[in-house]
Amino acid sequence: MGYAQLVIGPAGSGKSTYCSRLYEHCQTTRRTIHIVNLDPAAENFNYPVAMDIRELISLDDVMEELGLGPNGGLLYCMEHLEENLDEWLTEELDNFSDDDYLVFDCPGQIELFSHVPVLKNFVEHLKRKNFNVCAVYLLDSQFMTDVTKFISGCMASLSAMVQLELPHVNILSKMDLVTNKRDIEDYLNPESHVLLSELNQRMAPQFEKLNKALIELVDQYSMVSFVPLDLRKESSIQYVLSQIDNCIQYGEDADVKVKDFDPEDDD
Repeated sequence: MGYAQLVIGPAGSGKSTYCSRLYEHCQTTRRTIHIVNLDPAAENFNYPVAMDIRELISLDDVMEELGLGPNGGLLYCMEHLEENLDEWLTEELDNFSDDDYLVFDCPGQIELFSHVPVLKNFVEHLKRKNFNVCAVYLLDSQFMTDVTKFISGCMASLSAMVQLELPHVNILSKMDLVTNKRDIEDYLNPESHVLLSELNQRMAPQFEKLNKALIELVDQYSMVSFVPLDLRKESSIQYVLSQIDNCIQYGEDADVKVKDFDPEDDD
């Protein structure tokens, strides 16, 4: 049984930085993980790349040969990856053992994990290869400045959850850059009536029924919640990692080490 994180989220949300610090943390704790680059436009890495999509296809080559723009070129690259799941990806995965832990650093184009089926098919292929997979959705904590942005972030996360059909851990990244953490805490454990009141104040009266439906979706079904992540603190990284490990049942099949504490018999 293999284990995998699919690190997704909007561009600039800190996915590559998260992967880098996660790798450093695991090195410190003597735990082995492998970081995989799934971004064909990536150039520089602060972590060793165990597998790289650019060995299959790169965005620069696609833009130059086909005359596509950055977004169209990236979609072409990911569709090319989808067409080569049974060949390139299978061959690359064969280089790892059955119980390896892979972290996939994904591109930041929202459509890849909201409505385009590329990553969904990618995940299905990992499952067929006997991987337990968890989606790790990063959202910039500085984005959470008012209730409308909070609801927008929840809906984007929910869209990814519905599309990928995976265990999901939502992370508020860049907490070390937040100046007023009290404002963020209001959205980590939000009161539904407070959210609804704030939302109605921000929106026109004709949106009141929609506002109520959105708040009920977030509140009653508890479908979206966020875990704060401060990459300066090892305890914060460890807490996030433990949440993800729990989702994919990492370590549950490990042998329990028992020490015999009975005193030795005297001769």
